[in-house]
Amino acid sequence: QVQLVESGGGLVQPGGSLRLSCTASGRTFSLDAMGWFRQAPGKEREFVARIWWSRGSIFYADFVQGRFTISGDNAKNRVYLEMNSLKPEDTGVYYCAGRRVPGSYEYWGQGTQVTVSS
Repeated sequence: QVQLVESGGGLVQPGGSLRLSCTASGRTFSLDAMGWFRQAPGKEREFVARIWWSRGSIFYADFVQGRFTISGDNAKNRVYLEMNSLKPEDTGVYYCAGRRVPGSYEYWGQGTQVTVSS
């Protein structure tokens, strides 16, 4: 099993920045990829970014448009999401997720709230 805990959310003004962290524990060696998702009020959860350890690849949702950067350490126990030029529409609960094989993510954190407002 893998446990994921997010931190770093908060209230920020439009145009501001936040850095989210996700700490993994347990059988982290089994993880093939980790990603970030978000859920805005009244909307479905959506993909934000993913780092695929075994292929060394990173992928972002179109709406990121160069504003966010995902990174992590080689031990697969920490993933970050650096968010810049934040917009009110970036408001939501941000979740860290992990998977062992390509496909659905099996492991989820509890989420951290990000609010972008003046």
